[in-house]
Amino acid sequence: MAVEITQVLLNAQSVDASARKYAEESLNQFQDQNLPSFFLALSGELANNDKPVDSRKLAGLILKNTLDAKEQHRKNDLIQRWLSLDLFVKAQVKGCLLQTLSSPVSDARSTASQVIAKVAGIELPHKQWPELIGTLLSNIQQQQSHVKQATLETLGYLCEEVSPDFVDQDQVNNILTAVVQGMNASEVNNDVRLSATRALYNALGFAQANFSNDMERDYLMRVVCEATLSPELKIRQAAFECLVAISSSYYDKLGSYIQDIFSITAKAVKEDEEPVALQAIEFWSSICDEEIDILDEYGSDFSADSDTPCFYFIRQALPALVPMLLDTLLKQEEDQDLDEGAWNIAMAGGTCLGLVARTVGDDIVPLVMPFIEENISKPDWRQREAATYAFGSILEGPSPEKLTPTINVALNFMLTALINDPNNHVKDTTAWTVGRIFEFMHGPTVEIPVRTILTVLLQCMKDVPNVAEKACGALYFLARGCEVVGSASPLSPLFADIIQALLNVTHREDAGESRLRTAAYETLNEVVRCATDETTPIVLQLVPVIMVELHRTLEAQKLTSDEREKQNELQGLLCGCLQVIIQKLGSAEPTKYTFMQYTDQMMDLFLRVFACRNATVHEEAMLAIGALAYAAGHNFLKYMQGFYPYLEMGLQNFEEYQVCAITVGVVGDLCRALDDKILPFCDGIMTHLLKDLSSNQLHRSVKPPIFSCFGDIALAIGENFEKYLIYAMPMLQSAAELSTLVAEADDEMIEYTNQLRNGILEAHSGILQGFKNSPKTQLLMPYASSILQFLDSLYNEKDMDDMVMKAAVGVLGDLADTLGANAGPLISQSVSSKDFLEECLASDEHLIKESAQWAKFAVSRAISG
Repeated sequence: MAVEITQVLLNAQSVDASARKYAEESLNQFQDQNLPSFFLALSGELANNDKPVDSRKLAGLILKNTLDAKEQHRKNDLIQRWLSLDLFVKAQVKGCLLQTLSSPVSDARSTASQVIAKVAGIELPHKQWPELIGTLLSNIQQQQSHVKQATLETLGYLCEEVSPDFVDQDQVNNILTAVVQGMNASEVNNDVRLSATRALYNALGFAQANFSNDMERDYLMRVVCEATLSPELKIRQAAFECLVAISSSYYDKLGSYIQDIFSITAKAVKEDEEPVALQAIEFWSSICDEEIDILDEYGSDFSADSDTPCFYFIRQALPALVPMLLDTLLKQEEDQDLDEGAWNIAMAGGTCLGLVARTVGDDIVPLVMPFIEENISKPDWRQREAATYAFGSILEGPSPEKLTPTINVALNFMLTALINDPNNHVKDTTAWTVGRIFEFMHGPTVEIPVRTILTVLLQCMKDVPNVAEKACGALYFLARGCEVVGSASPLSPLFADIIQALLNVTHREDAGESRLRTAAYETLNEVVRCATDETTPIVLQLVPVIMVELHRTLEAQKLTSDEREKQNELQGLLCGCLQVIIQKLGSAEPTKYTFMQYTDQMMDLFLRVFACRNATVHEEAMLAIGALAYAAGHNFLKYMQGFYPYLEMGLQNFEEYQVCAITVGVVGDLCRALDDKILPFCDGIMTHLLKDLSSNQLHRSVKPPIFSCFGDIALAIGENFEKYLIYAMPMLQSAAELSTLVAEADDEMIEYTNQLRNGILEAHSGILQGFKNSPKTQLLMPYASSILQFLDSLYNEKDMDDMVMKAAVGVLGDLADTLGANAGPLISQSVSSKDFLEECLASDEHLIKESAQWAKFAVSRAISG
């Protein structure tokens, strides 16, 4: 095979589908039958300058994909596979990769750079290939520019793949020295400078120590700032990307450079080409993000022990920063509203202006109002649109008191513009701004003439798709602000008209443009949610209408793949709409009985939707069935036989793990709806849940809800949970032990750990409550000490959030309440029943305190009994 690998690689890229398929099968077979030879053949192909560029590139790409994968379990398998290869084979492969860095063919060099980084990502953490970084650094001393360039690119990828923990500080210093030398203005080759600048971007995470040293930091910042002035566009852009990364990684070190950076960014925004100007604006957006986070976390309460003090860079820069951003708003593009992924200087400037408003609050208003007043009525559409965009951008951040007087004047002006302005861009931005007013400015002080607004918005829904979509968005936020309990809602007088107008939008020929159909259904859902007793009969009339729509999508025959995609999207929207309607009508006594007459047909439609096998639609249909089960209660039992195969299918869906997670949630809904009538289905459900927990292929986020689901099942079937205890309890115990071993975790891991703990606690709580007052309570005694140990370890950890704290003290109460005097001696020895309970009783959180008071009563009864 190695002899003919070139031809096979070329055939794998052939336009002839059968040749391509045969080549791909041959490569897979080669890999399965003789992995060492496979690696040697591919790396040899990549390194051979006599081979065609296309076969070399593909050889490198396949090598890369045999070392890495998106799914963690697959990635782990590939890492183990590489590590277990013969040392001689690995040495040969690595030799070929390093040799390719000096190839005259840039594509081959670039591919080799990526593969070297992947190998380094596997080997360096295992203390293998220690000579790699030294070899790369000696490469840079060579005179040949293309070798330097490829080596710097490799170092950049390496810094992206490898954690700083596995590279010692001397090597970090040498890497940074090499990179900075490559960036220097004295480097004549632009490709080298560009690769060096991009490498620095990836290496910044390694530079903690260097940024803490004043001299080294000054040098690094000078080189980056000089690179922003390079004659080469791509180098300038990459240098500004470095500045953006520095702003978030080293915010606290920027004080002495911020003045110079302002001058550099202002010049770039004003004079440079768009890719550079966008990064220059991004720098200030990034500073805003940092300051918003700091201010959110500490308020204005900074003390010496705050992790990062706020330096108020944005407040200091305001007088110059705001005018610079307002100027960018006048650089609109003619067709920007029609292109969904559009991003240009005007959009970036408006986004940054919005972040500035959130950072400094009221202080921005006097700086922006003159610009708005000056431009809002100008004959040039660009000035009117920029003024409106500026106003919409600053609505989140300043206090309602500061903005209300302006809003009360502006609303009427904007409603007129929505109807009369001749320019599409202006109408689009005006409708967006009106939506922002409703989103951020609810309250009695804002004079919202709802009837007038509704009349205008309903008319705007007939406008071109991008304007109609923004009008739907404005109505969405208006409806959300009108969600009230009781009968009086400002939407009620026009409720039927609103529903009809939104349905009309969904049927427009051009509803597929600008997300219009999706926006119309999202708004329809919000309007249904805010229906009052007076308007729910209109919602009831909507049920057969949506069901007919869903039925129509199921009848469509012989669709192209594009049509099928649109049909799936529409089915998802319709199932989502039915879910909201079910929740609304199923929870209100006046409509519940009438609504239940539709459930047979509805269930039939949902089961037909499942047969279409599309993940997004499955999620929406599952959620709708969960809502239907909740509304139908015990009556849902008649649907279980037909629904159960799809429930099983969802619980086994590892690939689309969101479907699996939602299905687990629906099992909880079924438990609450059916109580012990779910028992005949529990063997199958528990088997799948236990398999899910044992699988290393299932995304970790599904595991906490599965534990909670054990609690739901135990609550529903009570002592019948007995036969599952020997499987469920050891799993809960080992998960509990794992969840207390989290050391030095990042925020994301801490959040996940708390979700896991909460799931485990909810499981224990449900199981304890399920067995309460049952003659089989004693079956839980063997598990009491491990449950208490878990509670004690949580208390000793000191890093649980309020949700976990409430659940933990609840489990303590459930344990005492269910096991009573039998567990008394165990409880009295635990930290949880003393210190932890006292801490919860003293909590400011009402729900924690309430749970603790109940737990205290149960504990004292168990101990004294």
